[in-house]
Amino acid sequence: MARPHGAPLHGTSATSTSPASPAGTRPPRDAFVDGVRAIGTVLVVLLHWLMVEATWDGRTLAVGNALAHGPAWLLTWLQPLPLLFFAAGAAARYDLERHPGWRGLHFAGTRMLRMARPVAVLAVAWAASMAALPLLGVPEAAVDRAARIVPQPLWFLGVQVGLLALTPLLLRALRRWGAARVLVVLAALPVVVDVLRFSDQVPVSGVPNVLLVWALPYVGGLVHAQRRLAPPADRRPDALPERAALALLVTGGLAATVLLLATGPYPVSLIGMPGDAISNLGPPTAPVVGFAVAQVAAALLVHDTLARWARRSAVVRWVGARSMGLYLWHLPAVFAVTGVVLVGLDQTLPAPWSAAWWVTRPVHLGVAALVLVGLVAAAARVERRIPRRLGRG
Repeated sequence: MARPHGAPLHGTSATSTSPASPAGTRPPRDAFVDGVRAIGTVLVVLLHWLMVEATWDGRTLAVGNALAHGPAWLLTWLQPLPLLFFAAGAAARYDLERHPGWRGLHFAGTRMLRMARPVAVLAVAWAASMAALPLLGVPEAAVDRAARIVPQPLWFLGVQVGLLALTPLLLRALRRWGAARVLVVLAALPVVVDVLRFSDQVPVSGVPNVLLVWALPYVGGLVHAQRRLAPPADRRPDALPERAALALLVTGGLAATVLLLATGPYPVSLIGMPGDAISNLGPPTAPVVGFAVAQVAAALLVHDTLARWARRSAVVRWVGARSMGLYLWHLPAVFAVTGVVLVGLDQTLPAPWSAAWWVTRPVHLGVAALVLVGLVAAAARVERRIPRRLGRG
């Protein structure tokens, strides 16, 4: 996606270092990727918090999705998963630049161990909470529902580990066939899976798309980082001006998404919604491919502006230092606030998008934000007590 117009990658192989960055040194900070990651993290938190819809009658906890009401599904088109996988791909390429001797499984294992400490803290806290809440009088139905929802975001980390293991192979493919060919193939494969998935002739599972769809923005991140690391002398002129190519990708990606939604079996929401027979995220579908192309290309169109903002933004620095914690703890934070309102205070939540809902959102989201900041800070203190050798490969 970062180089869509046919020019191959230049500079380094998957296992060699670029002249622009000596082996074992940290490449110059990529403010653009920092900004993309911060925006993606904040959007994930806000969208998940806006989805909260729950009722409690003293025995049954019914959980819905506030974005399923009226035209609110349009907000699902702000979901930032392509941006987050793009940032993950770029970060992986920069990491390989620092450690050129790493190979696929070793590279993935080392990165996974870095994530192990925050995930372990969440897992222990989650298990302890599920055991303690019934003893504190919280009904088991509410505890059971929270127990099943809180770990759901961990799927992102599982996909990321798979892509990390494939990173050296993907870089070799980019070096051999060029970015354009590899990205076109990656865009086409999920469409083929969907054609077979919804075919009456050769039905297959959509599970391969869990990796294939997100490999596209991830490889876009690899390409972006590779271009930045390559010495200027090794860069070939583009066959098409970059901004024109990116504008075409934005237009084409959005057009493909709308066309597939209009003619295929897909719902208009880009996430799973209650009552929909198909979810566009579980597993991801062909429309998400077009959406990912458009979203990443749009971000690259404003590359310089976003990079300048990210360099001087305190928000980007704060979120960047806590992005993993914010991602892991944002659902426990909002569930804690919602649980106190429903069960502790015996109050009902306003109907989504009603006047009362709008009036109470600033308070509800503000309290959730304070709880989230507290949880992230507490988790960080616990993580620091875990021996660092557990986080090294």
